[in-house]
Amino acid sequence: MSSNHTNNHHRQRYSEMTSHNSSINNNDHVYQTGKLTSIILLAGSTSLALLGCQSSPALSSSAVSKSMMDFSTADSVQSQAQGRAFNASLTAKSERYQQLFDQEKYPNTDNQAKSHLLAAIRQHLATEHVAVAQANYQTVPFIDPDSIDAGSSSLLRTIIEAYAYEPEDLDSDYLDSAYSESGSNDKYDNDDSYDDSELAEAGDAIAVDEAVIVEDSAYASAAESDYEQEGYTADNYDEYGYDTEDYEDSDYNDRNGGILSGVSNLKPKTLLKNYEAMQMAKPQSEAVAQESQPASSTGIIGQMLSMFHRTPEQIAASNAYQYQNLTFNSVSQYKPKQRQLQSVYSYDYVTPTISSSVQIPLAFDFNNSSITVDPSAIMPIVALVNPENTPLPNQMTSHTVRFGLPESIAVQLPPAVLYDAAISAIQSSMAELAPEHFSAVDIRHDAFAKEVGASRAVKVYFGSQQSGEMIGKTLKYMTKSLQDYVDANPQKYPDGAMLKTALAKVQLYNKGYQSADVGALLQLIEAIGPISFNQINYYYLDSSDRLLAKQQRVNIGGDLMGSTTTMLNQVRYDKSSFNNHALTPLLTESFGTNAKAAIDGNAWMAEQRQQKDRLQAARYARYDYQDGSLENDYSSDEYESSHSTDAVDESRFGDANDNEK
Repeated sequence: MSSNHTNNHHRQRYSEMTSHNSSINNNDHVYQTGKLTSIILLAGSTSLALLGCQSSPALSSSAVSKSMMDFSTADSVQSQAQGRAFNASLTAKSERYQQLFDQEKYPNTDNQAKSHLLAAIRQHLATEHVAVAQANYQTVPFIDPDSIDAGSSSLLRTIIEAYAYEPEDLDSDYLDSAYSESGSNDKYDNDDSYDDSELAEAGDAIAVDEAVIVEDSAYASAAESDYEQEGYTADNYDEYGYDTEDYEDSDYNDRNGGILSGVSNLKPKTLLKNYEAMQMAKPQSEAVAQESQPASSTGIIGQMLSMFHRTPEQIAASNAYQYQNLTFNSVSQYKPKQRQLQSVYSYDYVTPTISSSVQIPLAFDFNNSSITVDPSAIMPIVALVNPENTPLPNQMTSHTVRFGLPESIAVQLPPAVLYDAAISAIQSSMAELAPEHFSAVDIRHDAFAKEVGASRAVKVYFGSQQSGEMIGKTLKYMTKSLQDYVDANPQKYPDGAMLKTALAKVQLYNKGYQSADVGALLQLIEAIGPISFNQINYYYLDSSDRLLAKQQRVNIGGDLMGSTTTMLNQVRYDKSSFNNHALTPLLTESFGTNAKAAIDGNAWMAEQRQQKDRLQAARYARYDYQDGSLENDYSSDEYESSHSTDAVDESRFGDANDNEK
């Protein structure tokens, strides 16, 4: 039977049943009509309510029939048409599913921003470029004055203050109660009641007490043997090894600030009571201003917290007199083929009346396993440690010194291999970060983007979770790269080699944690520690995904310090800014093609060691000379006899007197 015939048959039966029921229930026609109307209205309102929750319109019956296979018919043409419709429906459904979850083939906005940035970073690290950076600093209160948290302390600070809290009248109340329990006479409570007779009686009592103390000490020394015979040693330990004084002096230690005096304060109930008393003792204005308790109630811990905590006035003064005039500048030149990085860093403080600058050239050469630095900045410190062997500035043939790794270390782990492993690990680790940490930003109103001529910008957020994950992934990638290098050179690293053994142990430990666990650990430190940190990076690209500039914002601070210090670092990678910068001539003078050859720091250190060895050998030689030859030539008896006062020739004094006459 065909489906059309079946449907007609059902409709016919339905019409017959409807007419039959209408004839039977003709009397309830009005009631049924009202009930049907109510059901229709309820269904309509429900459909309207659920309409906003649907992501796509409901499929019609015709659409369902086209996508479903009808196996009740034997028509080959109809079956083929339904099969094609069924396959097309599966294909469309699969494509829609892939668009939702396959971010490589159908990337969303975050994935597109991530892919653009990774391409720019790979190109940037593979080509030679220059950089000009300038960092500025600013301090703001840790909690905004308009925030709902204003006037509230962090949980860590609250616990510390509650633990260290001691009411001001605690000591006096304790002494009064102890004095009253000792059975003192009321006549001693008033200073005016003392007379000479009472003082005399007190003196006699003191004398009697001294006699009792002497008698007790004698009794204790006489009874020591009996004490040991009962199973106790002279150190107050019984035969089972228990200290008998622990049970007697525990209360005394708690009252007098012993080692375990604050253990009871760690109880939750005690902390809550201390917190309530501490808050009740605070003035209202003081609570609003987030001031700590006086030093008398919180002790030295409260003094330290108050010393670390900065007031809004101190923060404003730091910005006005320090950070507003302070900048950290640098120029750098990066050569990836030579694996070289040459930079000049400058710490400048400029005001209308004061100007100071500390400039330090610094260069890394991973191919030659060396580092070149200007020692003028650390020369005063070296002069304090080793003043005799520190050269003066006019004695140096060049203002840079080159230090190289010892040959034994460079052979075991070449810095070039370590450099390649680090660069590759950073790129691979960033590629594994979740796309939601990368976001495209609108730069139409970004002044810095207009200055560098950027077409797009990508924002990357690095909190404690992302930073820890990057650290864990970078460590694992570097270990894998070094392991591949060791496996590729078996003749250089046989079984038992130090590097091979160390890498095997690190690989073993790397299997016991995931990179996200390092991020969770940093989050835990940030939650319970007195510091909170995060950094936000903005990368500015051109239309061809070339990195033009970078802006980095780092926030460091905490409630214990009461402030957050923000470091804003802007880096430009254009040659125009590099050529016109004031530090570029110093970079060329220090590391350019016509720069003076750097002083060999390894030879200088070897000469210092040789001189120190010679001085030590000479000192030991003098010790041997004094203890050996002098002792053989002049014995102690001869020395004493020759220098004895009895052996002085008195005739010499007579001759001297005659000469004076």
